[in-house]
Amino acid sequence: MTLLEDARERRVRTGGVDLCVAELGDPGQPTVVLVHGYPDSKEVWSEVAARLADRFHVVLYDVRGHGRSTAPEPLRGGFTLEKLTDDFLAVVDAVSPDRPVHLVGHDWGSVQSWEFVTVPRTEGRIASFTSMSGPSLDHFGHWIAGRLRRPTPRRIGQLLGQGAKSWYVYALHTPALPELAWRGPLGKAWPRMLERVEKVPADGYPTASLPADAAHGAWLYRDNIRSRLRRPRTDAYAHAPVQLITPLGDAFLSEKLYDGLEQWAPRLTRRTLPAKHWIPRSRPDQLSAWITEFVTSVEGGRTAVRATGKHADRFGGQLVLVTGAGSGIGRATAFAFAEAGARVVAVDRDTESAARTAELSRLLGAPEAWAETVDVSDEQAMEKLAAKVAAEYGVVDVLVNNAGIGIGGSFLDTTTEDWKKVLDVNLWGVIHGCRLFGRQMADRGQGGHIVNIASAAAYQPSRALSAYGTSKAAVLMLSESLRAELAGRGIGVSAICPGFVNTAITSTARFAGVDADEEKRRQKRTARLYRLRNYPPEKVADAILRAVVRNQAVVPVTPEARGAHALARWAPKTLRAIARLEPPK
Repeated sequence: MTLLEDARERRVRTGGVDLCVAELGDPGQPTVVLVHGYPDSKEVWSEVAARLADRFHVVLYDVRGHGRSTAPEPLRGGFTLEKLTDDFLAVVDAVSPDRPVHLVGHDWGSVQSWEFVTVPRTEGRIASFTSMSGPSLDHFGHWIAGRLRRPTPRRIGQLLGQGAKSWYVYALHTPALPELAWRGPLGKAWPRMLERVEKVPADGYPTASLPADAAHGAWLYRDNIRSRLRRPRTDAYAHAPVQLITPLGDAFLSEKLYDGLEQWAPRLTRRTLPAKHWIPRSRPDQLSAWITEFVTSVEGGRTAVRATGKHADRFGGQLVLVTGAGSGIGRATAFAFAEAGARVVAVDRDTESAARTAELSRLLGAPEAWAETVDVSDEQAMEKLAAKVAAEYGVVDVLVNNAGIGIGGSFLDTTTEDWKKVLDVNLWGVIHGCRLFGRQMADRGQGGHIVNIASAAAYQPSRALSAYGTSKAAVLMLSESLRAELAGRGIGVSAICPGFVNTAITSTARFAGVDADEEKRRQKRTARLYRLRNYPPEKVADAILRAVVRNQAVVPVTPEARGAHALARWAPKTLRAIARLEPPK
């Protein structure tokens, strides 16, 4: 059984080889050509292709000597970039003779695609190029030469670092041994290695042709690497818009390898992804979203994707879930991620507020946004939400546990019912989110980030906030503990600790030990004070995105929060003395 069993197949004869070409989707739509890497076959793209086929005419082909395409005879000299370019042109002439195609390449598929998009004879045949985990050999050659001409400790370190990551390139130049390894023990062990190390799902990939594919594909390296790195082309400029997707956990390629790429690709859109090398298998949802957005943008006459907000290269297309997204910090955070091009799930117990946040998120730049209604304190409701999100939208990349309620008053006036309410939402809501969505992130094995909204009250004691402060202190410690536990899985955890922020929580906060009229008076007074302070939730949202990008552990937000945090560390007695002061009533 093939992973592309619904595809239409054809054979394309070129340069003495027969190429196996698969097609999905409507041929009348824009054509997207997916080129696989080493030691893969076209089936590496099956999950991405299935997602793209609803919108595009998707074409995949087995590179010569791989999958169901025949190998050149002799093998030596049969895999040069010039011959691979001949193959590409033969395929696109067959599947899209009248319109340029959108090219997507991974690993060696990207390496050869850089050749396609920079040589004169393909000009006009490529509408856009999405590159991942595979640099241009010409650009790589100039990158090396530049660091050797002007060596500095940093540049030498970059060279040595990439040299260490490229260990396999040297091994593949060894005569006969790679072929013996792939046709023997390595070929048998490879699927388990991908599953264990790269977290690639065990779903029938790679196919049975792997040993032969890998043995033949060694000539991709032997026929091209040394000659191009020694004499890189000086005219290797991309003649189409380029989208670069860089997995930050790539074991084979350094992020620094793409420094200065704008020189060679002036119409460049950069994306980064917290994942490992084999993203066509491990992150097909994210790649499909980015490819769709980029292709649609270029088809619409734009050379850059729509998202232009801060950190768009980091969050564009990622799936972000925000609880308490109906107002305040939650809504501002959903909007900030939307402006960065993320797909947003806005969760709130108020259906109308959640729907409004989702609607505005789409207007602000989110390619997709959905509203979900849930009470975060309800364990079963949260379990249903987690299952629905995973099934319909995918595994969450960033989780923001923001939903919370406020309560003031002395400890002795706070009833057990008050305690239960505040802990159910402020603590158990966070626990449910971390447990359910954190498990999905861990099982996927490609990292992620959890943001828990704590408070400056987590480390600043107050005689009037014992219940609220306790719930937030628990959130802070939970975040610190989770950060330690999940670090080895590539999942970051940040605790955000705002001070006085102008949000609706102040007007709805409970006050223990007072009657209804007095409670309303205190709510109005507190809301007025927060409005006078006028620290906007948008600044907290900016801090949240920055915390994810930098993987920060504890982030005090607002000057008073930072001041209290410093006192908690360096002068705790002073903070305790302040806590004894009776607040105005």
